[in-house]
Amino acid sequence: MKKSIRQARIEQLINQYPIGTQEELMEHLDEVGIQATQATISRDIREMQIVKAQDGHGHLRYTIFKAGNRSEEEHLRETINEVVTGLTRVEFVNILKTLPSNGNLLAAIFDDLNLPEVAGTLAGHDTIFIMSPNTEVAVKLHDEIAAEMNPDIIH
Repeated sequence: MKKSIRQARIEQLINQYPIGTQEELMEHLDEVGIQATQATISRDIREMQIVKAQDGHGHLRYTIFKAGNRSEEEHLRETINEVVTGLTRVEFVNILKTLPSNGNLLAAIFDDLNLPEVAGTLAGHDTIFIMSPNTEVAVKLHDEIAAEMNPDIIH
């Protein structure tokens, strides 16, 4: 099966059903006659910029990350303002605390921007580690993030 057809079907399925795991996605694909390995699904998820986000019922589900008409930088600033609740720098690493279920989404935005200040990210449920090439660059990134944070929700 062509990758473009499989990925189009994946997009349809995650928009139609509350799919939250690769296993569930594989089951839905199988039901529509598409067989794919876990490795293929994982690659598709990465290529399609699929992230987990909380739906209106509080459940985590896959969604396709799209910034809409906003620039990616503007989307980053808005997301930092909306979901970051804490910021700490340790040497060349910035540690961001987010509202629950927003760590992966914010990390995906940082990853997509390919900022020179970001060597890599590691995200969890409500925490992101952002590694910078060196301490000087991490200090600059820390100050830029702090400037975008909502002062009303900082702990």
